[in-house]
Amino acid sequence: MRVRDAGVFLLSFASIQGFAQEYPAKPVRVLVGGGSDVIIRVVGEKLTELWRQPVIVDNRAGAGGSLAVEVVAKAPPDGYTLLLAAPTFAINAALKIGNYDYARDFAPIVQSVGHTPFVLVIHPSLPARSVADLIALAKARPGQLNYGSPQSGGPTHLSGDLFKMMARVEMVHVPYKGVGSAVLAVMTGEVQLMFAVAPSVMPHISIGRLRAIAVTTAMESPLVPGVPSIAESGLKDYEVSGWNGFLAPAGTPQAIIAKVNADALTVVRRPDVRERLMAAGYLTSADNTPAQFGDFVRREFQKWSVLAKESKTTLK
Repeated sequence: MRVRDAGVFLLSFASIQGFAQEYPAKPVRVLVGGGSDVIIRVVGEKLTELWRQPVIVDNRAGAGGSLAVEVVAKAPPDGYTLLLAAPTFAINAALKIGNYDYARDFAPIVQSVGHTPFVLVIHPSLPARSVADLIALAKARPGQLNYGSPQSGGPTHLSGDLFKMMARVEMVHVPYKGVGSAVLAVMTGEVQLMFAVAPSVMPHISIGRLRAIAVTTAMESPLVPGVPSIAESGLKDYEVSGWNGFLAPAGTPQAIIAKVNADALTVVRRPDVRERLMAAGYLTSADNTPAQFGDFVRREFQKWSVLAKESKTTLK
């Protein structure tokens, strides 16, 4: 490198470093694109204290979170507009919903701000006590078992589609308008099963209105003690979770990404934050790099792309 070029590089690097040290110098807006409102309010409150700048939560409902995603994709890459992403971020990209490219338009920051398993629950009258029992029953009754979900194209719907594809069974998806309606449909026997976010079904499991036979995470979850994972129950490599993570527009300086990553991890390591999130049904991780989060999103996109192609998954 020539001396002049080296000087320009050092000046640019110093400018970025200085910018990061001053960041944030004004309020930071976080758009919620399918992520948990509980998580961003708990984590945002603590980031506000740490940064001494407001973290403004901007919920943009519609199109399964794609409206919020598209706003962030077009925002200036200065660290002041971030996205709280969730499974729908990769799902919508795989199903070609929304005007964005998950890899081109975004820079990953941190994933471990909160995640939760989905729980495979069935009506107590269904003669199944395990994943193996359910698969055997579905094969004996092809097309006769129905699974509900709170929306078409959401992660709980596609958890069922992924289960069907990997177990090679035929079941019918029945969409409802909201989590409550879908859970009620299973409890009344209108549908036989569903994949549900843990907090929405735990009270009903505890009193016997629903039977939990597995969780969707790779291993058993402390949020649903005593319930094995689908992968541990014989459907190897099955894994889905309700993850949440921060993304920035592509081109955001690496020094700012590193700062947000470090500060977000500082917040979620706090015992009071972990307790509040766990009470709401979410776990946090102690460590996660931008590169690790980027690799995770890439795997998520690939998983849902394969599902869309092989099972012809649609938003029905």
